[in-house]
Amino acid sequence: MSGTAPLDEERILDGLPAAARDALTSLTVLALVDSTNRFLMQGEAFCAPGAHACVAEAQTAGRGRRGRGWVSPVGGNLYLSLACELGVEAHALPGLSVAMGVAAARALESLEVHGIALKWPNDVLLDGRKLGGILLETWRATRATSRVVTGVGINVHMPRDAGAAIDQPWTDLHSTGTAPDRNQLASRMIAELIAAQARFAESGFEAFHHDWQRLDALRDREVELIAADGRRAGIARGVDSSGALLLDVGGRRERILSGDVSLRAVG
Repeated sequence: MSGTAPLDEERILDGLPAAARDALTSLTVLALVDSTNRFLMQGEAFCAPGAHACVAEAQTAGRGRRGRGWVSPVGGNLYLSLACELGVEAHALPGLSVAMGVAAARALESLEVHGIALKWPNDVLLDGRKLGGILLETWRATRATSRVVTGVGINVHMPRDAGAAIDQPWTDLHSTGTAPDRNQLASRMIAELIAAQARFAESGFEAFHHDWQRLDALRDREVELIAADGRRAGIARGVDSSGALLLDVGGRRERILSGDVSLRAVG
């Protein structure tokens, strides 16, 4: 299968299972956009009922976590965002961010991509190298609901020259010989995100805890936590039932929420 076939609205919609197709109110396919997340947040879809998806061939200002840019060359990768309103209160949203990593992993595994792992809070790894990531942006809609935009970037066929701008070891699906068609990948990703968000709204992160443990790339490894207030080393001990990182530092266990932090393995 080739990962570089043009994105096509009809093919993406045809690839959705019935439940996801019923839940999806709109799908926008763009040749070029500054950011698929920003497109949905600034458009009418953000405040409209239902789920709204956007995919693009390229982004001029793709965004990752902690304000980083997301390398987004034309035509080879998947840049996808999904906007909806969920019955999730603000205090539970850090767990939702982590759960969306599980949803992305499930989408890839359903296409027979093997070797997927997750690095807390929401990096997607393939054979230990960064394959993609997730950026969750939220606004409180009411006391009991939140508007959520989930952005997913997956390296499908990353040009070597573009990849030189990535500041960590990376890979793409094409390098493994398992690159699915991007339309098929978009369909699976949208379906998994919609299903996972509904499941999270009903059961919280606990519904994803087992899969996260299975996919955890850093469990029981020495890591460095990078935050606004500095850096500290510890041993990663997985996540708790809310999706918070458990970090053993100097004989005590800390509980780290998915905020403006980054994690990396030591050694």
